[in-house]
Amino acid sequence: MLKKAIDFFIPDSLNADREYLRRTRLIAYGLFITAVFSLFYVGISWIVGYTMGIYIMVWAAIVFTVLLFLLKKGIDIFFIANVFGLAGLLSIAGCIYYSDGQASPVLPWLATTPIVILLLAGKKSGILWAIIAIITISLFTILGSLGYIFPKAFTKENLAFNLSCNAGLVLLIFFISLVYENVRIRAHDIIASKNNELQKTLNELNDTQSQLIQSEKMASLGELTAGIAHEIQNPLNFINNFSEINADLIDETLKELEQNNMEEVFAILNDIKSNSQRIQQHGGRADSIVKSMLQHSRKSTGQKELTDINTMCDECLRLSFHGLRAKDKSFNSDFKIYTDKDAGKINVVPQDISRVLVNLLNNAFYSVEEKKKNTEAGFNPVVSITTKKILTSEGKNLLEIIISDNGTGIPKNIMDKIFQPFFTTKPTGQGTGLGLSLSFDIIKSHKGTIDVDTHEGEGTKFIIHLPYQ
Repeated sequence: MLKKAIDFFIPDSLNADREYLRRTRLIAYGLFITAVFSLFYVGISWIVGYTMGIYIMVWAAIVFTVLLFLLKKGIDIFFIANVFGLAGLLSIAGCIYYSDGQASPVLPWLATTPIVILLLAGKKSGILWAIIAIITISLFTILGSLGYIFPKAFTKENLAFNLSCNAGLVLLIFFISLVYENVRIRAHDIIASKNNELQKTLNELNDTQSQLIQSEKMASLGELTAGIAHEIQNPLNFINNFSEINADLIDETLKELEQNNMEEVFAILNDIKSNSQRIQQHGGRADSIVKSMLQHSRKSTGQKELTDINTMCDECLRLSFHGLRAKDKSFNSDFKIYTDKDAGKINVVPQDISRVLVNLLNNAFYSVEEKKKNTEAGFNPVVSITTKKILTSEGKNLLEIIISDNGTGIPKNIMDKIFQPFFTTKPTGQGTGLGLSLSFDIIKSHKGTIDVDTHEGEGTKFIIHLPYQ
């Protein structure tokens, strides 16, 4: 029943944390119990003929009741707690004054104010009201020692009143402390229950996350396996076919040798040699795919170190150009480098970033070479690399690397595929489709970004942003 009465004074729209709700409920209990005890002492004062006690306690009961309704209206609980303390101290001080001052049986009641405020509003408010209570007690003591005559001195006939006052003090503190403990335990149980629910939910989320990660890994593995099978199947088909043809040709060679037909033998051997070269070519293709896959799946164990990015870009540009020239003597292209002297050094894994730059430059040189083959005389292929230190609108320093070419460009219909593993526009044997995918992963592992700006038939720019920190 008491709980239902208290719940009536808890704001219906209260939407606060659990500690605030606990204190609100505790203040409601304190106000309600104190109001009831005030009315109880109105009756005792009436019995012993303590008229001023009646007036004071009725006033106190009215104030505590009004505070209860203000609490229900949602007034700040710390304001209500301190007004509660002020009303309590004034009513107790009034009773002390009209019941023999420092000799009053009500004097110990001043101890209730800081205790109650400590329970309701916290340590700081409790200390403040303890100081006020001590000052009040000291004031009555000083006035009494100076011979001040307080009204209505009690005599031996009023022992019942003395006893009831101090018994009431003990009961009031006991009930409020009991309520505090019950509310605290209840709040603890609620928090423990919620923690258990949250822990259970967290465990379920962790299990679900693990399942999703495993599913994603399996899906990626399936996609990767399908891609490997598709890419390797083609050169393996050639190898198997030419191997079977060579086996048949060797049988024919043996028959021709038995007939001593040397001219036919040499012709067949030339075919076998040609087929062996094709087997070697497609075997190299399969080997290239496997090596690229190992490179793609390998986690870099390199340590980051401060690297002069301008020097690296210059080295990678020349390495790419001369590497392509070594494979194809007819290949030729202009290349340029534009470096920002403020770019300085950046903390990266140099081997990984070099791999990215060389791959992008190889693609750029391939693009301009393809355009040169399909363009009338007069086309001048150019590949360039640019470095620049930039400051973002968020105040972050970034290194920008732009690799551009005036080659064939990338068609719009394949733009969303260029970073996918195994996707390539190069003819069979000239690309594994893993270069851009690997480059994307490396830049991402460096907390950077890689973007593409391309116009079909006009050229392409790959724009890399790397953070300095």
